Amino acid sequence: MITKVLIANRGEIACRIARACLDAQLTSVAVYAGPDADAPHVRMADEAWSLEGDTGPDTYLSIDKLLAVARRSGADAVHPGYGFLSENADFAAAVEGAGLVWIGPSPDAIRALGNKVTAREIAVKAGAPLVPGSDGPVPDAAAVHEFAHTHGLPVAIKAAFGGGGRGMRVVRRMEDVDDAFDSAVREAEAAFGNGKCFVERFLDKPRHVEAQVIADMHGNVVVAGTRDCSLQRRNQKLVEESPAPFLTADQRSRIHSSAKAICRAAHYRGAGTVEYLVGEDGVISFLEVNTRLQVEHPVTEETSGIDLVREQLRIADGKPLSVDSDPQQHGHAFEFRLNAEDPARGFLPTPGTVETFTAPTGHGIRVDSGVVSGSAVPGQFDSLLAKLIVTGNDRQQALRRARVALEDMRVTGIPTVLPFHRAIAAHPDFTATDRFGVYTTWIEDEFDERLSPSSDAANPEPDGERRVITIDLDGRAVRLGLPAAIIDSLLAGPDAGRSVEEVRPSGGRVGRHAAGGRSSGSDAPDDADLLSPISGSLVKWLADDGATVSEGDGVAVVEAMKMETTVAAHRPGTLTHGEPAPGDAVAADHRIATIE
Repeated sequence: MITKVLIANRGEIACRIARACLDAQLTSVAVYAGPDADAPHVRMADEAWSLEGDTGPDTYLSIDKLLAVARRSGADAVHPGYGFLSENADFAAAVEGAGLVWIGPSPDAIRALGNKVTAREIAVKAGAPLVPGSDGPVPDAAAVHEFAHTHGLPVAIKAAFGGGGRGMRVVRRMEDVDDAFDSAVREAEAAFGNGKCFVERFLDKPRHVEAQVIADMHGNVVVAGTRDCSLQRRNQKLVEESPAPFLTADQRSRIHSSAKAICRAAHYRGAGTVEYLVGEDGVISFLEVNTRLQVEHPVTEETSGIDLVREQLRIADGKPLSVDSDPQQHGHAFEFRLNAEDPARGFLPTPGTVETFTAPTGHGIRVDSGVVSGSAVPGQFDSLLAKLIVTGNDRQQALRRARVALEDMRVTGIPTVLPFHRAIAAHPDFTATDRFGVYTTWIEDEFDERLSPSSDAANPEPDGERRVITIDLDGRAVRLGLPAAIIDSLLAGPDAGRSVEEVRPSGGRVGRHAAGGRSSGSDAPDDADLLSPISGSLVKWLADDGATVSEGDGVAVVEAMKMETTVAAHRPGTLTHGEPAPGDAVAADHRIATIE
């Protein structure tokens, strides 16, 4: 019987799981990386343990560290949340091998369905509809070229061991295959620790529809409802709703039946999502299975009446499902992901500090948040801050409530996607009563509304550095972690009344601007300066030092919040690389190169 749950994640999903543990009268254990030491999920859980690192690979992706915390804390179960190691079969096996309960599907099911290649094989046997795809992971870009020549363009290159759009690139021109393949592999390695990718035909202008499945250890499998997740940018979902609108009864029936058949064939247990693409002509094609809880699970909870996290806990404890058939969905719900991204600048990720976070209230309003006023949003992790979930008796009522709630929502200090959400909630392609006018690349292809920045007080980077010192507590040495600014103030002694920046001793934290950038934000840029659009790290140069480039040519790749952004030449001329080398940090609006 489960009594204590280690939450192997961060942010809003860690908060969500901690609340579910409270409802189930279970003790919750949080873990945290250095930048998350003061995060809400750390305070919300019954216990919190440091993973002693600052990056994903050193913390939330470290199986050894997570299991060590489980042993030290006395946890008897592990909930992986979503992202990070949630779909890692080796982690699931290690948890079970340590004698702990894994709150999720079996390692074998994760391997079979989490690998998109074998998932396709299972889907074929289950009778699910499919578009052509590679027989397994492709070894290199040349194999993608060969597939595209055989089956035609566009094609999608996709991480074999991931989900959520990470490590996915859609290719419409043969000359883009090499760069797209390399980028997909890098992003898959960064997000999932495995860069293997496969390729399949890509349906133009498809909808993204999915079925929420829950299955227990007693052979019961139900679909708790459908969702539409077509509003995406960079293959990352922004808005989801349930039930999926404008489906025929036959389409809905085929999705329900094939989703259950796939999960039965894989001996699935727990919560999972079977995803499909629905073409303009109505054709349905199996996409993938996410062997975990989805970010958008709240819209299904609101329309089905099922607490999916509590259901996960029940299933892992060996209990049967709380329902014995597909529940009838009631009403309509939307989820708006509140990401730290600037839609006015092409949805560039924007780490920083949340100055104020004020959530709307009212009937049918729910906010799942991983931040509060004053929270630091580090660039090392995902850009998701919170989720606004709005429910109504029908789709149109839910939309009316959503427009009011989005206007009432206030987030300052960093740009967020709120301006986009406010625009989309009134856009006829999304709000029409007789058609569904959006599709998975609609934002890139058709959305042309000019959006204003959502915050006039943007902080390019969070000042979230912490230091650990040793103190004496009742005669015993204890290590104490504090924000660096506090320690600096203590070290300043009689100068404590002056600003921290004035009294910071030599050898302290360097300024936030990257090497090669201007030392002061007040310095006017030179016309030749090529500036980084985001704060992050330089992944690689796309053009050689001294190369002649044209305006719009890709020059460099910068990664932030697990997303890659191509930096394009702002003018024609001769490129000279700046001081940052691949792997170095770069700051937003600071020089990484010059073009003379």
